[in-house]
Amino acid sequence: MVKSNEKYTYVISDIHGQYDTFIKLLEKIQFKDSDMLYIIGDVIDRGPNPIKTLLYIMEKENINMLAGNHEYMATLCLNYLLKEISNDIVDKLSDGMILGLLKEWNMNGGGVTLQELLSVDKETRNKVFNFLIKLKLYKELDVGDKKFILVHAGFGNFKKSKKLKDYNIMELLWDKMDYSKEYYSDKYIITGHTPTQLIDGNEKPGYIYKNGNNIDIDCGCTYGGRLACLRLDDMREFYEEC
Repeated sequence: MVKSNEKYTYVISDIHGQYDTFIKLLEKIQFKDSDMLYIIGDVIDRGPNPIKTLLYIMEKENINMLAGNHEYMATLCLNYLLKEISNDIVDKLSDGMILGLLKEWNMNGGGVTLQELLSVDKETRNKVFNFLIKLKLYKELDVGDKKFILVHAGFGNFKKSKKLKDYNIMELLWDKMDYSKEYYSDKYIITGHTPTQLIDGNEKPGYIYKNGNNIDIDCGCTYGGRLACLRLDDMREFYEEC
């Protein structure tokens, strides 16, 4: 049972526009103003209410959101789509690379995000874009006696001597973790990005996966799975069906 006077730290990933499920999960953990929630990317795309979910997060001072690969794809595309129509923009949109980005975003569920973005006013669209481009790529934090690194996908081209700030966007937001490998012996790495249903040898697909200090909390909410939440204070797991 959660005590009302306790302050807790939670982590969620890969909400993908599932607003109703997200709110139900917050209610289940009895999330309150004194708690802190970290969301490690992929709030938008695929699900029915990506912008509604994002606007809710933007209003909360005790929710800290990191970038996922879907947010990064969105910023690349919205950088052009939100501008006023001009010859310069038309020229850029005719560029094969830009059209490729738009196609890739749409194939990965970006059309839902764009459609909902069109339903809000121009000022709100710009606020959303400005919020997205300022998202951090990772977060280090201590909770009790445990140290954590929160990152969306993992560490491509990993070296223990490599500083976090030296990893590039692809390495942090796209490259998948090798969950059988020890990255840090003294820190937990918490990721999303890879649904736990797709981890080789996972005996509990659809639940939070833990192997040593590697933890994956993406439980495939948009693939008929669950939205998961991990409480870092005591490592308790919470789930809500999608």
